[in-house]
Amino acid sequence: MGLCKLLRESKKKSYEVFIHKQNKLYAKKFANTPFCKRLVFVPHCMRNTSVCTATEKDGCYICVKCDSCKISYINKLVKKLNYKALYIVKGGRIVEKIIKEQKPKAILGLACFFEGYQAFKMLEEKKIIMQFVPLTKDGCSFTDIDLTKVENVLNYIE
Repeated sequence: MGLCKLLRESKKKSYEVFIHKQNKLYAKKFANTPFCKRLVFVPHCMRNTSVCTATEKDGCYICVKCDSCKISYINKLVKKLNYKALYIVKGGRIVEKIIKEQKPKAILGLACFFEGYQAFKMLEEKKIIMQFVPLTKDGCSFTDIDLTKVENVLNYIE
């Protein structure tokens, strides 16, 4: 194993440990936050770009619930539970803008470990409760996630 790969794996493991601790620390507060005061952020890399018909608006994609990817399922569940909103985002800057406009009390983030780590750091400063579910396959396209884990966190209630 090369040194660079070893360092990358070590960094990823430290992000994993940090995220696990943060999720555990904020789980009860997240569960006590009404669904209507929670946002969900999904990375655009989860879209099935070969068939996705989502439209782009203001740095986000608008899901049309076409059932071609897992985002469609997550979006339907978010609506059913009466969450404030789901955003399919391209990057961090738009997330900050949405948070400033929407003023959520809690956020569920789905992304790679590095993005989750960055989000926890940013939201800690803003005093916003967060839960995070990591991608099971990361990269910049055709990523994947465990829907059971996402559904479990979406349904957190005290």
